[in-house]
Order: sequence, then structure tokens, then C-alpha cells
Amino acid sequence: MPEHAKGAAPLWGGRFSEAPTGDLARFGASLEVDKRLWPHDIAGSKAHATMLAAKGIISAEDAEAIRSGLDAVGEEIASGAFVFDPTVDEDIHMAIERRLTERIGPAGGRLHTARSRNDQVALDTRLFAKEAASGLAREVRALMAALLERAKAERDVILPGYTHLQPAQPVLLAHHLMAYFWMFSRDLTRVEAARHAADASPLGAAALAGTTYPIDRQMTASALGLSSVIPNSLDAVSDRDYALDLIYASSVVMAHLSRLCEELVLWSSAEFGFVTMDDAHSTGSSIMPQKKNPDFAELVRGKTGRVYGDLMALLTTLKGIPLAYDKDLQEDKEPLFDAVDTATASLAVVRGMVATMAVNADRMAKAAGEGLMAATDLADYLVGKGLPFREAHRVVGSLVARCVAEGKALDDLTLAELREFSELFEADVLSWVEIGSVVARRRSAGGTAPEALEAQFALAEQLL
Repeated sequence: MPEHAKGAAPLWGGRFSEAPTGDLARFGASLEVDKRLWPHDIAGSKAHATMLAAKGIISAEDAEAIRSGLDAVGEEIASGAFVFDPTVDEDIHMAIERRLTERIGPAGGRLHTARSRNDQVALDTRLFAKEAASGLAREVRALMAALLERAKAERDVILPGYTHLQPAQPVLLAHHLMAYFWMFSRDLTRVEAARHAADASPLGAAALAGTTYPIDRQMTASALGLSSVIPNSLDAVSDRDYALDLIYASSVVMAHLSRLCEELVLWSSAEFGFVTMDDAHSTGSSIMPQKKNPDFAELVRGKTGRVYGDLMALLTTLKGIPLAYDKDLQEDKEPLFDAVDTATASLAVVRGMVATMAVNADRMAKAAGEGLMAATDLADYLVGKGLPFREAHRVVGSLVARCVAEGKALDDLTLAELREFSELFEADVLSWVEIGSVVARRRSAGGTAPEALEAQFALAEQLL
């Protein structure tokens, strides 16, 4: 006897003499993954029942019984009292409809009029994606606010700026932090675009071709807070590009988080010593008592690969599916759920690290004074005296070579030593190699000078 025969027949079982059982049934089921869609499934079903009654397709009494029954089923699921039956509950849609029919009788069987699981699951997934995008956007904004607050608090701290991980030019720590603020501002735009992409209703597309019933698709869309209906029924049930959009947005969020975490890992090392991570965002060693490891920053960096994998998984799933619905699309939810969950949690973790880390300003300032980072300013000084930039670059390069050979810093050199390389150097040049003045001269829009930074702060506050 097939396993499903021990309980109620499956909702699609009329045409079949037996159903998949055992490992095969478990392989085909999606319940363990898609059960988290239950609030969206119930919301969609209530809107659908209301529309059916408004159009005279089912009675008002049946619609009321369906809505009340769905509310009761929702309460059971939320409380944990709902008993899923794996022998017949292939997915959350079948589980809810089964329980609804058990509670209210034949009226429950009328709920599925003028719809298919194809448009039903597409609706549920879109509602989830829209809600999840809103939650992700809130976390992005919260991290942006934390970065802005920390940047303002550290507006006077100078550290080395790097290219190729080699000391390049000094910058303000606040300027460095604000670079990530602007990265996440673009992430916010991507997340909001993904939310907009999900904001359309497939309900009423039915299996693929629409329905013979006189439904009102805009009515259900409006009831669910969706801004429009998808104009083509085949497209409505067969694509998941909106899910790709959200996973892609999550992937770029993770890329930026990973870069920030990589720097926190480096900065918290003994060799850099620029920051000290809060104890709550660190772990120790089971064998080495002295260790303080930036494990949470490393975990975010590691989880980035998972989210990238989610994107590639769904891209691969979608690339060869003929229209319209195919069972392959059942594989859309795991990568979507995982990507959004991981990115949302990672944003909160990094926000905590940014807010609580201790900045070792003296160590940063010392490092900023090393590495001959005023060299470009000396070249600019010579340009101001009329020397072509390429010649000025050559002169200062020779000067740097002398410093390296003699183990000196640029501000160790006397005016007489500087004039050995160019008679254009005058007494005022000595102020050009002071690190604070190197930073302060970069007043161009978007530069690291304090006045340019204040302009960034004003833009950031306006954006938030």
C-alpha cells in the first residue's frame, strides 16, 4: 500500500493509482524548506478567497469560512500546534489547504478555484522577497548609520592609506570609514531595486495560461500591497529573476562586508595594531591563553563565498528551463533564503564590530609618519614652482632613493639636503612633509581633508 494511502489522498492524486513513497517522496518534497512561507501563503489565499467571492465565483459564506479557517490554521502554525503530515504534505501550500479542509469541510476545497500551485508559489516567493528586501535594507541603513557615527567620532585620527597594501598617502580614518558608507549606500540602491522587482502579482496566471473564471487580478494585487500584476501568465509563473536580483544584491553586500572585515582582521593583528576588537566580537584559543581572535570578522569573510554560491546555484537552475513551470524551480528557495538570511545577519554582526572596536590612534599616526608618504606632496611643491610634473616626479624619486639608502624619513631631511636635488626647494617646503598638512591639503571634493570630509558628512546625513 502506498504511504499516502495511510492518510488522506494527495491533492493532485485523482489521476494516479499510487504516489511516490519513502525516499522518493522525501526527494520530491519541499515542505522542510518552504514551510517558512506560511504567512505569505495564508495572506495570498485570503486575498484570493475574497476576490472569488467578490466576483461571484464562490459564495460570500464560503469566503468567510475560508478566511476564518486560514486565520485559525495560521495560529496553529505560529504556536507550533500544527501537525505536518509528511505522507501527504508535499509543500506548505498542500499542508495549509489540507488542514483548512479538515477544519471547515468542503468550502476549503473551493479555495483553489482559478489558481494553481504555480502562481501560488510564485506569489508566496515574491511576497517573501519583498519583505526580506525591506529587512535587508533596514540592516544596510543601520550599518551606514554606525559607520557615519564612528567616522564623526574619529574625524581627527590619521592613518596610512594603502595601494597594493603598500603605504601610499595618509588619510583620515573617518575618510576611510566613509568609503564603506558610500559602498553600502549603493548596496541599498540595489536592495531597493530588488524589492521593486518583486513587487508584482503573478496570482491569476494559474498554471500557465490564465483561467476561464472572471477573476480580478488587480484586486488581489492591491489587497496584498503589490503595485501591479504581471501582464503575461507564462512569465508570471516561470521566472525567478526577482529572486536573482535579491541574491545578487546580497552578494554585493557580502563583498563589501568581506572587504571591511579583511581590513579589521589585518588592523587587529599585532603587526598593525590599529584597532582592538571588543571581547564580545572575538574568541580565544583552546590551547594558547594569550590569543584574541577576530573570529566574527573571519566568519563574515567566509560566509561571503556561500552567498556567491547561492547566486550561481539559482543562475544555473534558471539557465535552461523551457516555459512555463518546471520542477527545477522548486530549487529557488534554498539559495534565496540562505543569501538573505546570511547577508542580514552579517550586516548586524559587522555593525556591532564597527561600533565597539577600540581605535589605537597613536599607532595609526606613527604608521602614517612612516613610509615616505609625503613624496607626492614634494612633487606637487616643485610643480607649484614651475617644474613639469614628470620632472618633479623624477626629482622626488631620487630623493626617496636617498632616504631609503640612509634609513631616513622625509621630515628628517634638512633644507640643504633637499636643495641637493632641486634648487627650487625653499624654507616653506619643510611644512609640506608634515603629515597633518599632507592630509589637510587634499581639499578637492571627495578628498580626505577635514573640510572635504565635513561635506561628506553633510551628504551622508542627508541620504540617511
